[in-house]
Amino acid sequence: MKKPFSLEKYSDTDDQTLIKKSLDGDHQSLNDLIVDHQQYIFNIALKMMNNVVDAEDVTQEVLIKIVTNLAKYDSRKSRFRTWLYRITFNHILNIKKQKYETLVTGFENFFEYIEQSSEVPLDETEEKEMQLLIEESKISCMAGMIMCLDREQRLTYIVGELFEIDHQLASEIFGISPANFRKRLSRARKNLYEWMNDRCGLVNTENPCRCPKKTKGFIEKGWVSEDLKWNSDYKKKVYELSEAKVDDVLLERDHIYKKIHQNIPFKNHDKSVKTLEAILQSSIINKTFNLKDSSEQ
Repeated sequence: MKKPFSLEKYSDTDDQTLIKKSLDGDHQSLNDLIVDHQQYIFNIALKMMNNVVDAEDVTQEVLIKIVTNLAKYDSRKSRFRTWLYRITFNHILNIKKQKYETLVTGFENFFEYIEQSSEVPLDETEEKEMQLLIEESKISCMAGMIMCLDREQRLTYIVGELFEIDHQLASEIFGISPANFRKRLSRARKNLYEWMNDRCGLVNTENPCRCPKKTKGFIEKGWVSEDLKWNSDYKKKVYELSEAKVDDVLLERDHIYKKIHQNIPFKNHDKSVKTLEAILQSSIINKTFNLKDSSEQ
């Protein structure tokens, strides 16, 4: 899989070749141009919305925008991935509030929900048997904490800290300087990590909140399900797709917080793949691009 947020491990030349072939009507080239990006779009949307259905809808809307506007892309003004993720990020930042965003309005509100869930200590056997659900609880809690950031901070944190986007590329996408992007990221880290330090037992052993004893309570509340929204249908974790850079600005404690959040799975979502296929096979797209299979050429 491509790493679109890396400057070193991604070829802009390949993009230009695929764009030319796509605009000439090559179906496979259009698919190849978009296919890796659509998984990143879905995973960013999922972490932004914390809801699979909302993330699917956002992914579909973004893909339609990208494909239908491809003929307007101007390589003299920006690189393709800059253009693609500018469309993606602007769409995510400007859509109406989604379900989870109306429920969680900030850190105080979020941790009130956590404290209201019952605590049920597990014995050694139960903890072993429920390991997947405990891990699901941990990931769900981490995802919920990210939702406490406002949209701009949340998106900055997801792409800047979790995926470790190159800051020059980020500045091009957001239309700000690299220094301003770093400031945004620093503020997002500070807000999130201060609350984690005050409340989360994963990073501060003096805090009472522990994932194993909260898991049954989360299940009772419907916040965690055996369907495993997070801890299923994946081959890699986010940290495996990030650039794994060493950031000298971060404190050792902050590196620990960062790694906990990067342990969120990178979902291989079949529906988003099928969505792309459906878009590329639609009559409007085929008419626009006069698409033909590679076998016909």
